[in-house]
Amino acid sequence: MKTTISFVALLATTAFSRPQPGLPFLLIWPTARSTALAGAMTGLADDPDAAFFNPAGLAFQSDLGATGSYANWLPGLYPGNHKAYGAFTYGIPAGPSARVGPSVVGFDVDCLEISNFLPYEIEFPPAWRLTIGAGAALEVTEELAVGLKAKLVHTQYVPDWVWKSMPGLGIEAGGTGTTWAADVGALWRPSAKFSLGGSVANLSPGISYASSGEHDPSPAILRIGACWTPIDKKNVRLRVLPEWDKVLVGMFFDTAGTKTFGQELQTELRDAWKSLAVEVSGLEFVTLRLGYFEDMSWKRGGLVFEEAGRVCRHNICDVLTRRGLGTLKSVGLCWGFGIGYKDYFRIDVSSDAAIYDFPTKNWRFSLVANDIAGEIRELRQGHAPWEE
Repeated sequence: MKTTISFVALLATTAFSRPQPGLPFLLIWPTARSTALAGAMTGLADDPDAAFFNPAGLAFQSDLGATGSYANWLPGLYPGNHKAYGAFTYGIPAGPSARVGPSVVGFDVDCLEISNFLPYEIEFPPAWRLTIGAGAALEVTEELAVGLKAKLVHTQYVPDWVWKSMPGLGIEAGGTGTTWAADVGALWRPSAKFSLGGSVANLSPGISYASSGEHDPSPAILRIGACWTPIDKKNVRLRVLPEWDKVLVGMFFDTAGTKTFGQELQTELRDAWKSLAVEVSGLEFVTLRLGYFEDMSWKRGGLVFEEAGRVCRHNICDVLTRRGLGTLKSVGLCWGFGIGYKDYFRIDVSSDAAIYDFPTKNWRFSLVANDIAGEIRELRQGHAPWEE
């Protein structure tokens, strides 16, 4: 009971804290596939990156799997910002109808070259952030699984020795921080053609960078997604993935106190992240992906119109219910492709550059391996993919 109360209190504290969260890099889509699908992975969660979107999906993955990803993220804004991600899974049998696991270790490393903004001639290492986590999932029934992931987060923007080398500032420390966070999720798969998932990620007490101990809230996010597979044949498979995500930090935060609850709720629903993606696989070899994304709160994606010299961002609801929005200038699309053998091994490439207002080239590359032992067994049986 005490554990439940503590969990609810942490969730409430996160939701009603000040609007700007710390650790925003915890929200960046980690792999090329998830980027191409505009983050619509919570209802699918069938790759090792399920540890990021919905740890419950790990329970339905068998044997050993691994993924690794790299991107020069937002080079149009931060040319030196590199991002890497890695995760592995391993299923541990725990009975005829349930399975504990798999475990996962993921890492995010951002190396951001930052200039010296102070009037001092001093060189210091680039900023970096590191996340290391481990998760477990339980297959409660053949259709339902639940999962939990715990992670340790460390960030370093300015090391302490930099402040000590500039005593005139009167600052002894500040610019590094360490904290913990947790993710929880559930995945329901009533049939081979449909699944529904939900998760809450980045539940944390927040992080402190300043020597005063003041905390920035963690970017907790609620994710709800589905996966519908209307076509699933040997030569072609089509998946449709809708998703609705809501950053919980700053919800119903109205400093002026002028909005009614209904107005605040309407704003929160409008500001939620919304994705709709399709994934088409052909001949068990090539996969094409396209995702639509809109984020009205952080001004990404959506449909951008120009009217009377003024540029405005709108969501799909605006387009369907309003007229005279002007000339369509851009659409928040993500895209990518994968090449590999069945679902065993894949090389993925993607870009989400179109969801940003500034020119950038957001290329992300990933290697994915699922059920490695199953792939080895199939190849040993003499059914190599090039012989089929």
